Amino acid sequence: MEEKLTPKLKFRKALATIVQRIRNYYYRSQGYNFHPSVILERNLNLDRINQKGIHVGKNTLIASHVTILSHDHVKRVNGMPLMVDTIIGENCLIGISALIMPGIKIGDQVIVGAGAVVTKDVPSNCIVGGNPAKVIKTGIVMNERAEWENWPGLKKNSKG
Repeated sequence: MEEKLTPKLKFRKALATIVQRIRNYYYRSQGYNFHPSVILERNLNLDRINQKGIHVGKNTLIASHVTILSHDHVKRVNGMPLMVDTIIGENCLIGISALIMPGIKIGDQVIVGAGAVVTKDVPSNCIVGGNPAKVIKTGIVMNERAEWENWPGLKKNSKG
């Protein structure tokens, strides 16, 4: 289905695209490893000690107030916090106020529910939620716009 936008909505969409590109460029210039297609909403709490340890794949959306950590103050190496890589795959959606703990690997095409606390690795093609986050549903398919394509009740348009 083709979107029909009013001139006002077209302007807002263009402005949002510009803001997203600036926000993504800013975080990448700070050392975060984000694919240029990543969508970053406002008020993120990203690890400032180990920026290079946060990796986010293409077409992933990170909602407002998400916290992503890539160092552990409790675990020390030569008196310094343990620096680890936290990896989020492609075509994922990280919900509002989710917390991704250091060293976690989230697979491709994953939805992390709002407020989830991710303490263990997450396989691809699933939904996780809760504290601690647990797999709620498997076998999901996400597209390049971080949209769930095979959700229950979805009716495909048939032509002819």
